[in-house]
Amino acid sequence: MVNIAVLVSGGGTNLQAILDAEARGEIKNGRVSAVISSNDTAYALERAKKAGVPGYVIKKKDYPSGEVYCRELAAFLQEKDIGLVVLAGFMTVLDAYFCKTFENRIINVHPSLIPSFCGDGFYGLHVHEAALAKGVKVTGATVHFVNPVTDGGPIIAQKAVYVEPGDTPELLQKRVMAQAEHILLPHVVSLFCEGKLSVSEDGIVSISE
Repeated sequence: MVNIAVLVSGGGTNLQAILDAEARGEIKNGRVSAVISSNDTAYALERAKKAGVPGYVIKKKDYPSGEVYCRELAAFLQEKDIGLVVLAGFMTVLDAYFCKTFENRIINVHPSLIPSFCGDGFYGLHVHEAALAKGVKVTGATVHFVNPVTDGGPIIAQKAVYVEPGDTPELLQKRVMAQAEHILLPHVVSLFCEGKLSVSEDGIVSISE
């Protein structure tokens, strides 16, 4: 059984999608055993409490540097025997040491079809604002492994969502969450826990069924 830690900073809707999938028995060989927030007022902590999952607050500003923060966070997760780290709206940058410690064991969901609208500065509504400004007809979500390059890790899975006439960034964000993020992320979590993901030397992810 793989112990999963979900790292959050805000409302935790993607966390809820994972918790709901686990409750339905859809997370095979895995369980959410810790929720860690960089923000002590994040509603995600309430979601964790309702699900009976231990919640922890570990804030970067409580440490002398980002390097120390990442080392302490990595050590905490290792103490908890965490096998998979899921970033679900986690707004703190993780450094190269952390990424190496959990290499190919950290996944993130990004609200676009990478490599479009990703990288530094593309988060939250900014992603959907950029998509609409470009006039794309199809957007979506990507789940990828995390490396030190922002949104640059190996792509695991993607799901497309159509842009509709009259969309605002807020409307598009909600549709991408409902039609892509909340479906894709729990599915990939289960694939990982089932041992069905592998990464080649050139960074291509294979999924075995």
